[in-house]
Amino acid sequence: MRYLLLLYEPERPADAEIPPEQLQQQMAAYAAFTAEVQGRGLFQAGEALEPASTATTVRVRDGKTITTDGPFAETKEILGGFYLLECRDLDEASELAARIPAATRGSIEIRPIWELPESYAAQGAAAGAAG
Repeated sequence: MRYLLLLYEPERPADAEIPPEQLQQQMAAYAAFTAEVQGRGLFQAGEALEPASTATTVRVRDGKTITTDGPFAETKEILGGFYLLECRDLDEASELAARIPAATRGSIEIRPIWELPESYAAQGAAAGAAG
């Protein structure tokens, strides 16, 4: 089953500088984790995200599109990145989530991917071709 592991961490102020040694340690920890899940054939995707201040939220209300700068909700922790992994079950996903460096400073949300039946994909492709 595929699981999306969402990495939430406290956002650093824009003017906060991370000491180079600490940044190097963090990057090495992420590189080691990523190499492991790639080596085990579990890795499907993963990315770090720009700060929440670069986000745009889109809503449609009464047929009108409304865009707002920033994330949808004010929170103490922001979504900083994700891993999409193919795990045998939630236990394996949880074990891996606990090893992501962000888990020591924030939290990791695990969400199973809703695997839509192929008939849904075919309907979507047909609708796209017709439009």
